[in-house]
Amino acid sequence: MRVQRLARRADFERVRGKGQTHGTPLFVVVVARRGSGPPRVGVAAGRRVGGAVQRNRAKRLLREGIRPLYTSLAPGWDILLMARGAILDASSTHIAVKLAAVLRILSVIAPQDHTTDRANP
Repeated sequence: MRVQRLARRADFERVRGKGQTHGTPLFVVVVARRGSGPPRVGVAAGRRVGGAVQRNRAKRLLREGIRPLYTSLAPGWDILLMARGAILDASSTHIAVKLAAVLRILSVIAPQDHTTDRANP
C-alpha cells in the first residue's frame, strides 16, 4: 500500500500548530486529527540536520521507518515526522522501533483485534 503524503505547506503548518508532539533524540513526531480518510504522513528535516545530502538521507530514513507501520495506523490522522541530527547515526531498524513506540504513545496506531489470533475451541 502506498503511503499517503502531506504535501501542502498549509497542512504542515496546521499539524505543527494544532497537533500533539512527542520528541526523541532521533526525531520529533507531531500528530493531528483530520476527520476521516487514510492517514497522511509528512517528513521534514531542517538545516540543523546538515547539508542537503544529510537532510535527504534523514528524510529517507524516516520514510522507510514509517512504511511498514502504515497499514496499522488509525485512519483520519495527519502525521509529521521531523528529523534531528542524531538520526544519521542510527540504524533503520532502531528508527522503526522508536517510531512504532512513539506512535503507540500518541495513540495513532490502531488497536489490533486479538480475538482472530486465537484458535476457536
